[in-house]
Amino acid sequence: MAMSKIDVMKAKDIATKKNLKPGRVVGTSGVQFTKGNNKRLEVISWGDFENALRTRNLAIYESKGWMKIMKR
Repeated sequence: MAMSKIDVMKAKDIATKKNLKPGRVVGTSGVQFTKGNNKRLEVISWGDFENALRTRNLAIYESKGWMKIMKR
């Protein structure tokens, strides 16, 4: 499966369609997408999510609507 790097706006569109929100792993700087019902993840703003990606040198990759956060 070939994955393509996407920007946060495209990720936001995909996430909205899948009822996903940006989240941070509680007690860490790790970020991932969440449905908001996991006690280990706190929902954060898209701005905070984008800042965390930039700070940690991460990017969002997508293939057929499936997204993954990885190092650039």
